[in-house]
Amino acid sequence: MKCPFCGHLSDKVVDSRESKEGAVIRRRRECQDCGRRFTSYERIDEIPYMVVKKDGSRERFERQKVTAGMLKACEKRPVTVAAVEAIADRVEAILQERPEKEIPTDEVGAFLMQELKQLDKVAYVRFASVYRHFRDIGEFMTELRDLLDTKE
Repeated sequence: MKCPFCGHLSDKVVDSRESKEGAVIRRRRECQDCGRRFTSYERIDEIPYMVVKKDGSRERFERQKVTAGMLKACEKRPVTVAAVEAIADRVEAILQERPEKEIPTDEVGAFLMQELKQLDKVAYVRFASVYRHFRDIGEFMTELRDLLDTKE
């Protein structure tokens, strides 16, 4: 760390203290050249996860949007909020495991549909009908037939 007084690049840490929330560490430093003390703060640089939409635009990943969509699909179904939260946790885990900080929305949607399909078939159909933008009843019926044919 460069001394703000003399510009020397060598110092020693005299005292370190964590903030109450643990998000910041305050360090008292002493310059090895001029002997003056100064304070530095260390905090985690949080890079937001981004979703790449179908039109190519990017926006910040928002867990609440994911859970809100699933909760809407699960309305009046025997699905617990804990189950929906667990799926949202898995989506976030996928994001954290990726080397890049972006994920296409179609990957998120496909993952959510796969999870909902295992959780509740009606919730899956509701979610898919909004997510896939079925253009007519024929597309919707095809999806239902596929669902009935692949009974698990």
